Amino acid sequence: MIEVKTFTFNPFSENSYLVWEKESRQAAVIDPGCFSSKEENELKNFILRKQLSVKYLFNSHCHLDHIFGNNFVLKEFQPQYFIPELDKTLLENAPTQARLFGMEMANVQPANSFFSEETSLFLGVDEIRFLFTPGHSPGEFCIYFPGNFVCFTGDVLFQNSIGRTDLMGGNYKTLIDSIKEKLFTLPEETIIYPGHGDSSTIGEEKEHNPFFSVN
Repeated sequence: MIEVKTFTFNPFSENSYLVWEKESRQAAVIDPGCFSSKEENELKNFILRKQLSVKYLFNSHCHLDHIFGNNFVLKEFQPQYFIPELDKTLLENAPTQARLFGMEMANVQPANSFFSEETSLFLGVDEIRFLFTPGHSPGEFCIYFPGNFVCFTGDVLFQNSIGRTDLMGGNYKTLIDSIKEKLFTLPEETIIYPGHGDSSTIGEEKEHNPFFSVN
């Protein structure tokens, strides 16, 4: 079984996730948005206190609020590092992204691995699968733990909302199709952990999300 810790970091109130398998204590950091040394220390101290071994760093997509903490996690824990290949340009242009918001950001270390829907990884005995869900960004993937009915949905699906599609590479129809075809086909009891805001379930979003009640 896995456990999940949510950290809400940076000026964009982005949800950064730490997920670990209870027996092996192997962990993955998902979308580390830690922006200040205080936020970096909050993440690091929790990992050390729980005596976790960080095996993976995952970026669901590469908008700046989801990658602020990449360099820190890579330096501190040396995990295997995955991003969506189609978001590689976003990662490479992180400083440019930041300047658009009046911020400064260093170059982010390149990834050493890319997701595909054929990728199958494990934390201990718990399998991790990857669902290609573009529309908010060109290459976004949701990160799914099928044995635990848990899905980290990045900026694709939120509680009663969806990701914005007016950024570079965004497309409304593509996003809606991604949600219907890849997320709404998951078991309804699946808990979703989005990139911003509160968690929900697939069943709740199918029934109550206003973007689908009219489609």
